[in-house]
Amino acid sequence: MNLILTMVLISSLISVILATIAFWLPQMNPDMEKLSPYECGFDPLGSARLPFSVRFFLIAILFLLFDLEIALLLPLPWSIHLNPTLVLTWAFTIIILLTIGLIYEWLQGGLEWAE
Repeated sequence: MNLILTMVLISSLISVILATIAFWLPQMNPDMEKLSPYECGFDPLGSARLPFSVRFFLIAILFLLFDLEIALLLPLPWSIHLNPTLVLTWAFTIIILLTIGLIYEWLQGGLEWAE
């Protein structure tokens, strides 16, 4: 058990260090040529950073939440043998919490695509 804990800590530490270096290293020397859009050697015809709808972002976040719900509920048939009451309680809690969130988004108009 001690070896497993040590390996998890070392791999986590290395991951955090590499992510920190990858985040701060490009910000040390920004170059206008690197930050400009590139279109096959020609001058860009328009803006390379097109705006997107905030509603699309909200629907994408809702999709990720429900995808996470499926990922949490998928192993239930295998874990229900251990303690069925506890597993079903947690499953219903997750489903009810996400249903309340969906109803709230629906009532606030977050699911309406037309502007």
